[in-house]
Amino acid sequence: MNRESRIWLDGLKDFAAARRREKPLEDVAQEPSERAAERMILQAQLSAWLAGFDDVLRARQAWLQESGLAGDTDPAVVATTSGVGIEVVEELAQSGSLPARAIDRRIAAVTELEYRLWCIQTPDNHYALHGNVWNWIKVRVPAQRHLEFARHPLGPGECYWLHRAGIAGAGAADRRDCHLWKWNGRHASLLEAFVVEQGVADRR
Repeated sequence: MNRESRIWLDGLKDFAAARRREKPLEDVAQEPSERAAERMILQAQLSAWLAGFDDVLRARQAWLQESGLAGDTDPAVVATTSGVGIEVVEELAQSGSLPARAIDRRIAAVTELEYRLWCIQTPDNHYALHGNVWNWIKVRVPAQRHLEFARHPLGPGECYWLHRAGIAGAGAADRRDCHLWKWNGRHASLLEAFVVEQGVADRR
């Protein structure tokens, strides 16, 4: 990571920490069982992404070279996620379970709002300094959207979860995925991977 990327990343970390001192992160998932299920899904996604981190870096390097864009070939990484997801990233970093290239020193785990506000204040056009991965679950899907998923009917006490994950700033490795889950109050079940959300152009 070059010096400019490090300064940008450290600024984001300081910005997020300051916001959280003023307004601590809220838990959307209140029940312990719900938090545990959300954590399991997010941790599995993060672990899979980290296992392929070198491939993502190579794709970014090829993209920068082919496009002629000026950018850090070994960039900062911003993981946008929920409060539960931030805990997952921090715990993996502290456990030493992250890859040998010491990604724990190059990653900032923040909410989508923190990230967007920081990018407004300190833009990084064309992902020159960083790449963004997102990994979070919409655990409160509005009833008016249930018709989109009618092929997977819900039973009493069940609700839909939408797990959104993706990568930006990595050229050919960029992706936007959404997976449909069902929560029954005790455990989560995958209903359909890679669903297409109706009327969603750029929603994370």
